[in-house]
Amino acid sequence: MNEIVEELKIEKMIYEIRGKQVMLDSDLAKLYQCKNGTKEINQAVKRNPMKFPSDFCFQLTKEEYLDLRSQFVSAKEKNMIRTLPYVFTEQGVAMLATILKTTIATEISIKIMRAFVAMRKYIGSNLIEQKYINHLVLEHEDKIKLL
Repeated sequence: MNEIVEELKIEKMIYEIRGKQVMLDSDLAKLYQCKNGTKEINQAVKRNPMKFPSDFCFQLTKEEYLDLRSQFVSAKEKNMIRTLPYVFTEQGVAMLATILKTTIATEISIKIMRAFVAMRKYIGSNLIEQKYINHLVLEHEDKIKLL
């Protein structure tokens, strides 16, 4: 039960940006319990640029960051960060865990992978339901017009 609750919390940390499901470096730093926060994560990425192509990790633009911040009710303008955050795709999260090489990074990465999979299943099932509803509407279009 506790694992399900943890996965639900992780799922709330997954956002869609540029058509990809990603996680913020700050959320990953909290989950991985990095002592230096995002600095530790960003240093690991800078030391290993070949392991983080743009489809694994990218820095948000100012517009993307402001749009993302607008989704947080508690965000305040005075809490503006100095540098734009990096975000990691599912593959980037897996690569990050191999570089950080801590027990907690491995455990959390497994939970994150499960959360990404759960979200894909949820999205997939909603698409199937939507296709079914669209099919029914098209099938009964004449009856609906009479209403």
